[in-house]
Amino acid sequence: MTRNKVEICGVDTSKLPVLTNKEMRELFERLQGGEHAAREKLVNGNLRLVLSVIQRFNNRGEYVDDLFQVGCIGLMKAIDNFDLGQNVKFSTYAVPMIIGEIRRYLRDNNPIRVSRSLRDIAYKALQVRDQLTNRHSREPTITEISSQLNVAKEDVVFALDAIQDPVSLFEPIYQDGGDPIYVMDQISDEKNKDTTWVEEIALREGMQRLGDREKMIISMRFYEGKTQMEVAEEIGISQAQVSRLEKAAIAHMQKHVQT
Repeated sequence: MTRNKVEICGVDTSKLPVLTNKEMRELFERLQGGEHAAREKLVNGNLRLVLSVIQRFNNRGEYVDDLFQVGCIGLMKAIDNFDLGQNVKFSTYAVPMIIGEIRRYLRDNNPIRVSRSLRDIAYKALQVRDQLTNRHSREPTITEISSQLNVAKEDVVFALDAIQDPVSLFEPIYQDGGDPIYVMDQISDEKNKDTTWVEEIALREGMQRLGDREKMIISMRFYEGKTQMEVAEEIGISQAQVSRLEKAAIAHMQKHVQT
């Protein structure tokens, strides 16, 4: 992240501290031991994490200060609920909570005006989705929905996307030298099921084009929430191989989604 001076909510972002993993663990141990001053240090030491996330949302025309404050609420919730015993990096745990807080804010304060025609297509698509799901006992594809509506597939995707938060499925939200965290990580979040439905269908269609091992890796990483190391141990390959296969699979799916 850039060290250029930027003032957000009166905070000079160039002077924000960066905590090492060891420092983070020590602070969490102190916080969970009752030392409240450790909480403030954890908040200040992770504000760059909030900045990383809000950069993906600030093209919506929202005030950066507002998004930053909302993101900080998510950060504090993550700090208060983080469990050291889960053996997961704090950033991996915190990013979904920060995103969730921002998405709720944007949903409640959405400034985007969606045209009547787009809304009509989107709502008809949602109705057809339910009908086809009941008929076939599975989620329909975008192609099936567009065929039923006699509307171009691109128009269906555009209409559905217009009534949702426009965040790319494959956008890396945060990376601190370890596993990258993608927006796609949120797909299995029960609270976000409605807002990620278009992306989930696109993901499923993309996964159909993967080999068995790549499907397994993507499923374990983004549906079961496992780390690359956990996946490596379970399927008997190195973490580096998992990382390479995961990146190749995501690139393959991204190419499918964008065509």
